Amino acid sequence: SFHRRPMRRMATLRALRHPLRRPLPGFGLRPRRGFTSSADQVERKSKVPQAVVYDMHEAVKLVKCFANARFNETVEVAMKLGVDPRKPNQMVRGLADLPHGLGKKVRVAVFAKGAKVAEAEAAGADVVGAEDLAEKIKEGDVNFDRVLATPDCMGIVGSVARILGPRGLMPNPKLGTITNDLEAGVKSCKQGQVSFKTDRNGGISVPVGKVSFENQALVENISKLIEDIDRAKPSGAQGDFFVKATVSSTMGKGFRLDTKKPPFAKLKKSKFQNI
Repeated sequence: SFHRRPMRRMATLRALRHPLRRPLPGFGLRPRRGFTSSADQVERKSKVPQAVVYDMHEAVKLVKCFANARFNETVEVAMKLGVDPRKPNQMVRGLADLPHGLGKKVRVAVFAKGAKVAEAEAAGADVVGAEDLAEKIKEGDVNFDRVLATPDCMGIVGSVARILGPRGLMPNPKLGTITNDLEAGVKSCKQGQVSFKTDRNGGISVPVGKVSFENQALVENISKLIEDIDRAKPSGAQGDFFVKATVSSTMGKGFRLDTKKPPFAKLKKSKFQNI
């Protein structure tokens, strides 16, 4: 079979070169599957409707209408920011305190020693420890959503950095997760504090609640998230900061938000307004 394949190719080429066997224009040889000419592509794109943008209140209503799963779906906001995360002065990262929370129980682990252990337990932390907590994490027991640590325990946290880092659980002073005020830190995590960080393409995806929330509660959560992201705008960002934003549910359809209106675009006060 190895020697027959070249012979078959030669026979096919001879048949195509023969003037009587050569296919007529428009017949015989067909374009390969999936191939379309440039004219067909332009015509096809012209028939596709342009993306429709929605007001935030209207988009939230549509998301809830299209959420037909048998479980309480999570509502998420995905954004494309006008930054290049590969440059150090264009990284967007921070925390957002959602006024209505996420609608789920958040488990918090705290690395602490001495008197800070009792403070963390009194604040409502689910797991508190130091070396013993690090050993549990090494064994694969990572059943928590947020991790806090006091500065004196960062040496212990460093031993499990390869486990916590890829999961987004590594404490960071810029996110306020390395602190001596454990009471305030634990309460913030329990009340629905979420972290955001741009990926390598400048995108951010953050949960903002559940489908069972009231419309106004979801709108307020989204507005607070946008305000906190805008507050974390880096100095190196140029042009439009919010390029695109979409709100969707876990199994539902996504609806694009109008980034030309508040809270994306701040209302500029006219100089003639007070006259």
